Amino acid sequence: MTEIAFILLDRPVTWAQAALGFGGSTLGLLLLLALSAWRGSRRRALEALEALIAAERARETDDKVAEMNRLQAELTGRMQSMAEILSTRQGDLARLVADRMEGLRHQVGQGLEQNVRQTSESLGRLQERLAVIDSAQKNLTNLTSEVVTLRDVLSNKQARGAYGQGRMEAIIRDGLPGAFFAFQPQLSNGKRPDCLVTLPGDGRGLVIDAKFPLESFTQLREARGEEARKAAAARVRNDVGVHVKDIAERYFLPGETQDLALLFVPSESIHADLHEHFDDVIQKAHRARIMIVSPSLLALAIQLMQSLVRDARMREEAQVIQSEVGKLLADVRRLGERAEKLDQHFRQAQDDVAGLRTSAGKITGRGERIVALDFDEAKGEPTLPFAEGLTLKKAAE
Repeated sequence: MTEIAFILLDRPVTWAQAALGFGGSTLGLLLLLALSAWRGSRRRALEALEALIAAERARETDDKVAEMNRLQAELTGRMQSMAEILSTRQGDLARLVADRMEGLRHQVGQGLEQNVRQTSESLGRLQERLAVIDSAQKNLTNLTSEVVTLRDVLSNKQARGAYGQGRMEAIIRDGLPGAFFAFQPQLSNGKRPDCLVTLPGDGRGLVIDAKFPLESFTQLREARGEEARKAAAARVRNDVGVHVKDIAERYFLPGETQDLALLFVPSESIHADLHEHFDDVIQKAHRARIMIVSPSLLALAIQLMQSLVRDARMREEAQVIQSEVGKLLADVRRLGERAEKLDQHFRQAQDDVAGLRTSAGKITGRGERIVALDFDEAKGEPTLPFAEGLTLKKAAE
């Protein structure tokens, strides 16, 4: 008991000496009981004081929580107002975008409709040209199916020339537009070929000669002996060779005419006899860059030229279509640029919303740090844990 008293007392040596001075354990026991009673009353007083301090802190905490609830309610109201404003701006932006897209869709639709209409017109013109070609083919078929007796028609040289010129002109007129050929034009050297065909894309003209020497063929058909036939054949070779040479000398002009010319034979039978019995004449004409053609071959050549003319016109139409497509692509590029600008507006709006969220997060964080306030008992003023050296009064300021 004496050792316990020594531990509990503030000054154990003094109390022990007093107890020994009284000289008895009874007195020491009484003294120990008195000391225990005094310590218990002090403990109760401390507990009561701590209870009061806790109650005061709870009251201050309740006040702070109420203030935080009020601030949070105000912040919620402001956030709702901002959300309503943002929703209104987003609706206006959506309507603006819809109006712009509708305008662009209308412009693109008009451009496509115009292109379709122009294409339809071009195809209609092509169909008309094809109908003309079909008519020319029918006429050529009728011409080739006819059997013409040259003896009566080609009774003299002038009649033969007129007959050949007429057949050639009929074939060319049926196959080519008038802007691509000319009859009896004058060249720079003063010569006048029977026909000059100008192909698209090439300023040089193609010469067609219709003055084929038919007298020697008439003499060959009328020959009754071997010597007469040989003489007539020699005349055929000479006449055709001379005429081929004349064509090469008269009508081959560099930069003005093509390097190839056509010699028209107005009879299919004469053309066949020439290829069958006078191959050396054909080869000589080929070396001189002159093609001997019959009515059917001339019609075939004219059809080929007609295809070239049609292709040139189709290329011109294609250039128009390409130009319109280029304009359409330019509209699409402008549409892309405007869509990119619209996307930038959307990204700006998203950045604004992100900024709002960041500000709201900061406000919420500051509120949470205010809720976590601590108090300094020594100074009697609360301090903010997130701001070193600042009291609650300075933070409020």
